[in-house]
Parts: sequence; C-alpha cells; structure tokens
Amino acid sequence: MIEGNSRPWFAWYGEHVPRNLNVEARPITEMLDAAAQNWPRRAAVIFQNTRLTYRSLLERAETFAGALKRVGVARGDRVVIMLPNLPQSVIAFWGAVKAGAVVVMMNPLYMEKEILNNIRDCDARHIILLDMLWPRLAALREHLPLKNFIVTGAEDALSFPLNWLYRFNRARNKKTSAIPYDDKHVFAWKTFCKGAARHSEPLAYPEHTPAVIQYTGGTTGVPKGVVLTHANLYTNARQILSIIDETAQTHHTFLSIMPFFHVYGLTICLMIPVELAATVLPVPRYAPQDVLRMIVKHRPSIFPGAPAVYTSLLQQKNLEKYDLKSVKICVSGSAPLPRDIFRRFQETTGAEILEGYGLTEASPITHINPRETLSQRAGSIGIPVPGTDARIVDMDGGALPLPPGKIGELVVKGPQVMSGYWQREDETASALRNGWLYTGDLAVMDEDGFFYIVDRKKDMVIVGGYNVYPREVDEALLEHPDVREAVSVGIKDKLRGEVLKAYIVVKPGKKLAKADIVAWCKKKLAPYKVPRLVEFRDDLPRTIVGKVLRRALRSEEESRAGRKKTGAGENPGNPRGED
Repeated sequence: MIEGNSRPWFAWYGEHVPRNLNVEARPITEMLDAAAQNWPRRAAVIFQNTRLTYRSLLERAETFAGALKRVGVARGDRVVIMLPNLPQSVIAFWGAVKAGAVVVMMNPLYMEKEILNNIRDCDARHIILLDMLWPRLAALREHLPLKNFIVTGAEDALSFPLNWLYRFNRARNKKTSAIPYDDKHVFAWKTFCKGAARHSEPLAYPEHTPAVIQYTGGTTGVPKGVVLTHANLYTNARQILSIIDETAQTHHTFLSIMPFFHVYGLTICLMIPVELAATVLPVPRYAPQDVLRMIVKHRPSIFPGAPAVYTSLLQQKNLEKYDLKSVKICVSGSAPLPRDIFRRFQETTGAEILEGYGLTEASPITHINPRETLSQRAGSIGIPVPGTDARIVDMDGGALPLPPGKIGELVVKGPQVMSGYWQREDETASALRNGWLYTGDLAVMDEDGFFYIVDRKKDMVIVGGYNVYPREVDEALLEHPDVREAVSVGIKDKLRGEVLKAYIVVKPGKKLAKADIVAWCKKKLAPYKVPRLVEFRDDLPRTIVGKVLRRALRSEEESRAGRKKTGAGENPGNPRGED
C-alpha cells in the first residue's frame, strides 16, 4: 500500500489507473481456469496447423498434471522445462503448476556447466526437454538428480498431416540420436499422458507458495535461483494490465517472440495472454522474414519485443511489402530502445510503444511508460506500476534517499518482489533490506517521478578519479551515423586506474577508424569519458533477449591481460582485430 503525496508519478497515471492496487493474492492457475470458463472456444495457442482452444488447453494441462503426479511429482517438487516457444511449453508450464510443482524454466542453449549447476542447485527430479537436447542430458545423466525425462519434438506441436511429414523426414535423417524410451523414466510426450486422470492441486497460500524458480545473475553476477510465488506473478500481471488498460473483452493476439524460459517472456508472452484470454503465437526461433509473414497472416495486436528485434525488422529490405498495421501495442524491454528505432517502428506499424523496466527478482516489471504518448519521456523507463514504490538511494550505504536529479541506486518495493533466492539466505539478505529490493542499477528520478537508468552499479568505471557511466558513452557512440552497434567497457590501466574501451560494429558498406570514433566522442563527451581503445567487430555477444553481454567482453579483456602476463601470446578472438 502506497500512501501520501511523495510519489510524483501519481500525477501521470491515467484516469483508469489506480493509485493503490489492492490485488488479492491468487494462484496463477486461476488465470487459466477463468479463461477456459469464460472463453472456452477462443483460440489459446496457434502454431503452424495446430490450434488449441482454452477449453482444450485446460484439459491438456490438467491431464499433464495428472501424468506428472502418476510418476511421483509431489507438491513443491521442482520440474525443469527446457524447451523453446512451442505449444508443449505452454501445456507443460500450466500442467506443472497444476500439479503443485515449482517450475524451473531453463534455456535450451545452456551447456553442461550451466545445466549441472542449475539442476543440482534446485535438486530437480523431473525434466521436460526437446529431443534434440537428449545427447546433452544423456551425457550428464549420472551426475544429475533427475529421475524422469519427458521428451518432446517439433512433430508433437503439429497436427495431421504436417506431423506425419515431419516424422517421415526425420526417419530419413540417420543423424537423429536414438532416445531410450522405457515408459519408466524416459517418456515420449505423445504417450506420457495416456490413461492419466485430470488433476489440479489445491493451493491455500499463494503468497507463500513458490510457482517458479528463475535462474539469474541477480544483482551480484552469481547465478542463483529467484523464487517467485504465485502471488508475485499473479500480482505483476494485474499491475501491468492496470497500466495497459486492456481486458478479455477485446480478443487480442500476442506475437510471442520473447522466450518463455526468460522471465520477461514468461510473464508478458505466456501468462498475461492467458489473463486476457488472448491467442498466443509461439515463435520457437526468431527469423525476421518468418515473423513478418506471421504478422501478415495472423494479424497480432500485441507485440512484446526487445530493441534488437525491432531493429532487425526495420533492416529488412522488403519491409514495405508487409502490412504491419494490425499491431496496436508494442512492449519493449531488456535494453534501451534507441529513439530513431522507436520513431521508425511507430511510423511503420502505427502502434503505441511502451518501454518498461524490470528484473527477474521483481517478476519482472516495476516501471513502464504511460500508455498516453504525450506522457512518455524519451530515454525514460517510465514510472512505477501501481502498487510499487521506488526511490533512489546513495551508492555507499544504500540508506539515504536522494532527491530528484541525483544519481544513486534504484530500489523498489511491491507485492511482485521475490520471496528470496533459493537456499541463499545471505544473498537474499543483501538484496532485500527492510522490504526494499536493491536492483544494482544506477538511476535518477526527475521532478515528475519519471526514472532513468544510468548504468549497472558494477559497470561504473572510475577514470582518473572520475565516475564514468558506460551507458552514456554507448549512447554517444550509437549516434554516429555509420555505427550499427556499440558498447563500452572499463579496462584496467596502470596510470588512470581504468580506461574505456569501445567495441564497434559498423553499418554494412561503411568504414571507420579509431580516429573517427575518438573525434566523434570528443564532440559529445567530456575528455575523460572518451574511449582510449577501440575495437571493431562483426558482432557483439548478447543474451537471448538482446542485451549486450558487457561482462563477456570484460572477461575477454581479463583473459587477454592474463595471457600477456604469462607470455602466452594474444588472441583477441576477433577476425577484424583492434585499431
């Protein structure tokens, strides 16, 4: 409950937006129950030639829950889902929570170390995975606590005759790995649920019952499981919808590009559509031309994405051939959306674009720009969603609230904030203090209550005693007309402590040298903020949702420095080298 007049963002809430959001804590399974009861014939999922109504989705989810109970899944057991965006992902998620399990969404791209760490940490005994991933899991099987494996493939997402054609083509591919199905511990998706009774586990305390464990680097960079309760996730969905002001009365269709195994995709592309009884179009692999064709064919109205997605679509040479006007609302997150991309995508689609901010520990959304275009602020993450408090505190002790215009650490409080990190009491106590979540992001709030992210606290660079925020340098670099992508990183320096290094991806057909970059930055930035080093690359390392992995570049530099010290030689890992 937020009280008083110290929240200037209240003045920017629309008439429909409550100043205080009192949402009763509920199990997220009630979202699916309500959609199936009120809109049983409405399409819940459309994928290729497969169409699931809400009635069918509920039936399949509860049957899957019954099958999970049959193989020993008990209330509170951790169930891993390691799938791309497919209809099976939707069924498995709702089926697992219907069984009373705690879902662990895992990136299918994870390699051995990540799989071992996460599954061992949460002590999961059950996993739903893609058949293509079987060799990876089989090699680790004796080192994992996993007992049951439910294996699915692309053909399970298809209806006749596409499923038969897919199986026929796979049979001709002799490279396909044999999976040792035994119906005891290794189950095929298509037979796993046969004979199972429908089940829906009752849940009495949603505010204390975990629904999801989502692994993240968190605020300290150490992989750990964020425990999100049913109430956390249910409330955050209601908070977002209170700002967007949409209901199930309007039949929306979501283009679900953002991966369900990421908390942004899970909330915005899977759960909120169910709360709206909307149709989901799962996209298992992002390909710009395929997405453009999907928009024309299925006419989605809501398009959650990341800046990298919007940018790549605008770069398609035949973009003008596609009618994208069905898209009414875009939600952009994971990284700042460049103003030029914002303007061009809005002109192309006519859609409202809502930029927001969140983190796994907050289910994830805490801030979003008002839907009213005139209320939006360029470069801002927006204002706190209803029921959420936020403030800027000093970077040292974190106890002193700072006034508007002062840079400090962003802290947030609200019902969507996690219950803690899985079995990590010390790190939970560090991130959660007196009910406030310390985000690790440096930010500033203006007089009107709009917040602006400056940088990650751990990414701040100290050059000759001056604080430099790489994000500010990135923005200056991206303004160069010949730069397609850019990111800057702090590098250790004997004289200055640290210096900035810029990594540049040049636009096709353009040429740049270090002198060009330095000269450009000198026009835009104070001298101590100008990068001393410049490296031109063909691409930049990114997360699955489009964030540039600054820490990966920093690790490259640390490894490179280590090789220099030992005389092992230098391999910059980049064919274009450093200028």
